Amino acid sequence: MPTTIVENNQPNRKDLIQALSIYAQPDYRKALVQISNTFIPYVGLWALMIYTVVQGLSIWITLLISIAAAAFLVRLFVLFHDCCHGAFFPWRLGNRLFGYIAGVLTFTPYEDWQRNHVIHHANSGDLDNRGIGDVWTLTVAEYLEASRPKRFAYRVFRNPLVLFSITPLILFVIVHRFPSSGAKKRENYSVMLTNVAIAALILVMSLTIGFQNYLLMQFPIILLAASVGTWLFYVQHQYEDVYWSRNDGWDLTRSGLEGSSYYQLPVVLQWIVGNIGLHHIHHVRANIPNYNLQRCFNEIPVLQSVTPLTLRKSFQSLWLNLWDEEAQKLVSFKSIKAMPRGKS
Repeated sequence: MPTTIVENNQPNRKDLIQALSIYAQPDYRKALVQISNTFIPYVGLWALMIYTVVQGLSIWITLLISIAAAAFLVRLFVLFHDCCHGAFFPWRLGNRLFGYIAGVLTFTPYEDWQRNHVIHHANSGDLDNRGIGDVWTLTVAEYLEASRPKRFAYRVFRNPLVLFSITPLILFVIVHRFPSSGAKKRENYSVMLTNVAIAALILVMSLTIGFQNYLLMQFPIILLAASVGTWLFYVQHQYEDVYWSRNDGWDLTRSGLEGSSYYQLPVVLQWIVGNIGLHHIHHVRANIPNYNLQRCFNEIPVLQSVTPLTLRKSFQSLWLNLWDEEAQKLVSFKSIKAMPRGKS
């Protein structure tokens, strides 16, 4: 490991990237193992749900199986996410093919989501470049100066019931059916191909087991998986001492190490979410496959110096809604209750 990886208590980006380079090596064997322990069980659980419906078994049995299926769909999305970074397979074609397949199952167009996610990585923690691939976040000053309708809309959006149930469903079922702003030819095609594949899948399921039965199985899976996925994305960048900065002082390495959480989860949950809790590593070097993240964390001391966000503490983030530029932390609506608002 380079001796200059840390200088004056700040990581040297060039040497840190070099130290991480050995972990940014996709391994097709590990990728195939993950497909085997994720994609195959997910399809198997679908088959089991179809059996329960065809046999007329209790709806509660089907719903119980859908919870397990949702967990595997979350993990499948992490594999999809790796493909978008070119990090799952060693080959571009392999990442693209599996990315499209996983994108159909997760209701997410591969090329279009990939483009937005790259922008997210380039601007994470930059207050002057918010709005693409992130969670709507206002500063205290922006909120106080906003019109009443905007403040109302922001509070509704930030309500946990809306943010982690209604919003994910709208995002994955409706928003992803249309190209994002700025999408080009390739991204447009990816949306169309994904939509056609989803429509074909729905048609086949409707003709074989009935549309109502399909909804009975698909709706709880997509709702649960999308809600969990949104929570993971939210908590990775929304916690009290997260890093945000104006563009002129923004630092890419700090945005990774301090602006992305090390979400410390129990072993089983960490497996389900494909090590995505080691998000501070991912934002320093995005092309490290999920299956190499834990080894990278174990072997690079500077990555271990990050204060972990525990499962219990993470739920406090639900009530942190605004970025206080003076205090350099996220604060709650309650903390600014006495401050004057705009009158418009």
